[in-house]
Amino acid sequence: MAPPANRRPGFSRRAQYSLFTGYVVAALGAVLGAGLLILSLIKPDAFAGLRGAASDVAAPVGETGAVGRTESQGIFEYLAGYIRAGSKNAQLREEMELARIRLAEAQAIEQENKRLKALLALDDGGTPPVARARLIGSTSSSTRRIAYISVGANDGIRVGMPVRSPRGLIGRVLETGAESARVLLLTDGESIVPVRRAKDNVVAFAEGRSDGTLRLRLVNLGINPLQRGDVFVTSGAGGLFQPGVTVAVVSEITKDGAIGRLLSDPAATDFVVVDPIWQPEAVAVANAPPKDPVP
Repeated sequence: MAPPANRRPGFSRRAQYSLFTGYVVAALGAVLGAGLLILSLIKPDAFAGLRGAASDVAAPVGETGAVGRTESQGIFEYLAGYIRAGSKNAQLREEMELARIRLAEAQAIEQENKRLKALLALDDGGTPPVARARLIGSTSSSTRRIAYISVGANDGIRVGMPVRSPRGLIGRVLETGAESARVLLLTDGESIVPVRRAKDNVVAFAEGRSDGTLRLRLVNLGINPLQRGDVFVTSGAGGLFQPGVTVAVVSEITKDGAIGRLLSDPAATDFVVVDPIWQPEAVAVANAPPKDPVP
């Protein structure tokens, strides 16, 4: 059975005193609180000292909490910054890689433009070329030194026509197809070109050695006047090659001449021009079969 809501202390004095004391304390608390409230409204700075003392007591606890809060925020910010920095670094590395690729492409285009301009400069003065072509391939493992160009008989190319790059003579047309042609390079063992030293009239024959170099064999034997660094050009003898086209530079002196390094390396050449035979009549006479003697 539930106890009644309104309990009486009965006739116990102890219980009566406790109840009375509670009422008195509550009344005094109410009066004290009302007095403090009125005092705080009338004179707000009356409790400044008490508030300061309470603040001083709570300051160490608040400082500890603030330090912990700041350090935790610093840790979170550090972790977030590390994550952001990692993704940013990856993005920057990707952008740098793309920039390097674009730079390499720009440099390749610049070199291509230089080669094309040099090729166009070949038309300045002299006999105009028969055709311009791209060097599309060459032999690498064979003992023969043959190259292939992207023009042929349909473009007016004929056997024997000289082929040159902006740096000098490459060789001569060996065979022609309709849209392509084979070129006998100067370094082939079957190639012989009449040359002279550029600074004077020391004449020689440039013979291919099938190893990327030329043998410069002097026509007039005697004291060898050649020196390392001498440049040789075509002499025009025989009528096939027009005179003055650069061929080789002396790299080694021999007893009867020198070993020359080709100035126009086919491996580093993209574009060439095909020139007409300089003196076709002279070439025709030289290649004509001997006539039978008159009885």
